[in-house]
Amino acid sequence: MQQQIELIKQTRKNFITLVEGLSVEQLNEIPVGMSNNIAWNLGHIVAAQQGLCNGMSGVALNVAPDFLANFKKGTKPESFINNETIQQFKKYVIANINDLEKGLKENVFANYQPYVTSYGYALNSIEDAVRFVATHDALHLGYSMAIRKNLSAK
Repeated sequence: MQQQIELIKQTRKNFITLVEGLSVEQLNEIPVGMSNNIAWNLGHIVAAQQGLCNGMSGVALNVAPDFLANFKKGTKPESFINNETIQQFKKYVIANINDLEKGLKENVFANYQPYVTSYGYALNSIEDAVRFVATHDALHLGYSMAIRKNLSAK
């Protein structure tokens, strides 16, 4: 499981590097033919991990409930995400994985409720969820890299 956590951490560091190389306007731009932006993708990986790991285990979320509502699957950017909020996302991206790692060691996710993702992957345990989060984060980093290549102002 530690290898999966390290993979998630590295993917998220790469995501932060991508974000730090762009302006707040670029992070909010939705290129033609795409349905979201880099800022939304950054918020979404936080919301997904919180929902799939903490939420499905009955463990308190490390984000506000409206955060999950705004960035869960099926949502899209509804308003401009300012720099202060993006900075908070960057903190969540790292802090929440550190909290996940600590929680795994303390066995706080023992009451995991099985869930089948829209990807068609059955999550029957927290270990399954962590493996899925690694894949999910990489997918959204890839989406964000594609968005970056299609920004109008590079």
